Amino acid sequence: MGFRSVLVTVVALSAAAIGPAIAQTGTPADADADRKAAALLSAVVQVKMRASPDARSSETLGAVREGSGVVIDDAGYIVTIGYVVIEPEAIEVTTFEGKSFPAQLVGYDHATGFGLLRPLVPLPNVTPMPIGDSAALEVREPVMVLPHGGPGAATLAYVVSKRPFAGSWEYLLESALFTSPPTLTWAGAALIDRGGRLVGVGSLLVRDSMEPGTPMPGNMFVPIDLLKPILADLESTGRAKGPPRPWMGLATEEVSGQLVVTRVSPDGPADRAGMRRGDVVVGVGGDPVKTHEEFYKRVWALGPAGTEVPLKVLRGSAVRDLQVKSIDRFDYFRAGKGT
Repeated sequence: MGFRSVLVTVVALSAAAIGPAIAQTGTPADADADRKAAALLSAVVQVKMRASPDARSSETLGAVREGSGVVIDDAGYIVTIGYVVIEPEAIEVTTFEGKSFPAQLVGYDHATGFGLLRPLVPLPNVTPMPIGDSAALEVREPVMVLPHGGPGAATLAYVVSKRPFAGSWEYLLESALFTSPPTLTWAGAALIDRGGRLVGVGSLLVRDSMEPGTPMPGNMFVPIDLLKPILADLESTGRAKGPPRPWMGLATEEVSGQLVVTRVSPDGPADRAGMRRGDVVVGVGGDPVKTHEEFYKRVWALGPAGTEVPLKVLRGSAVRDLQVKSIDRFDYFRAGKGT
């Protein structure tokens, strides 16, 4: 079944003007399209999270969060975007039928941004969404964005770029998916290709979806291909294998070729080293840095979490040398599985 058939059928489930036209055809192909559209809708759930009382992420993300999630296998595992569910006290998922169930955070990966949930009881009448190949997506290819909310929430979009994305919070994807026009319910939304397969998970609303610095509102999606090599690890141990990257607890913004510190995580490594909001990071050791990508790659190349990170910081008119004792980001956030 092609993408157009999926989209028209999903929208038709709630659009009176289109629905009768679909229903009148009554062909086996239409019946098959209806079944596949219903399966796609059933796989997308609403995710609500209440953070732990001492959650450090509540200051920036809020104590109550909401997004979407996608059921991806018969075991009931749900992939979502991690910032919706980190440091949970309680998590609830609501199916397309409006039935709510408690869920548990079983895995989180800061490098990709994925969070993995598991309902405490099997979800009824849910068909897992097949996982596709995000690398095979072409620029200008049509896709469906499907957050929770039923057929009326589905929107048509186009892949407008595939390029690196660097976030201010020590986050870098070598190749992210950017779509336009934007949806305003992006967090954890399913990005679906023309074959009805999951190819990305919604992360952000962005101003420059086509290329940096060129205004064109859209959304950034984390490619589903990044989940494939770590999924078994998230299910079994809660995190990806391998040494964790060094984390400093430092948010910066690129301003006129400079990395200006906009936030220092309280009691994090950078805070303990004396970093302040308004400082400008000008180098890692003897290497100058002007972009997030340069900054992160040089820090991560020093070694795993626990590595001393030598930063050159401009404060006022003076350049200071600061030693930041990095940590594993998991050790900063409060433990919480949610129920």
